[in-house]
Amino acid sequence: MFHRTDSGEWQFIAGGGEDNETPLQAARREISEEGGVLPNRMMELKSMCYIPTNIFPKMHLYNWPEDTYVVPEYAFSFECTEEIKLSHEHTECMWLSYQDTYEKLWWDSNRTALYELNCRLKKR
Repeated sequence: MFHRTDSGEWQFIAGGGEDNETPLQAARREISEEGGVLPNRMMELKSMCYIPTNIFPKMHLYNWPEDTYVVPEYAFSFECTEEIKLSHEHTECMWLSYQDTYEKLWWDSNRTALYELNCRLKKR
């Protein structure tokens, strides 16, 4: 999990799509940009939620229609086989146990995605 520079919260890599990217393409790009790694063996999770636009700085809303009040959040996992190289968006990255990560995450949607991933990995 990553510690955000701007808001100080702990969360997973996050970001929005650009141009006509699919959610998977956007996730690959964000992982590369924010974590400095090429994602291997990505898995789309079923966990999904909608986030209110009022949590985003105004500078990120410039190309959205005025009546956009919520945006979808998709969740993916990937096998990380390289060393993380933080972008300017994060001050640090931590590898923790499931329980410690669950307790430290700021967003409920991140906790839900973590729970789903944990269940899927236990089934393997």
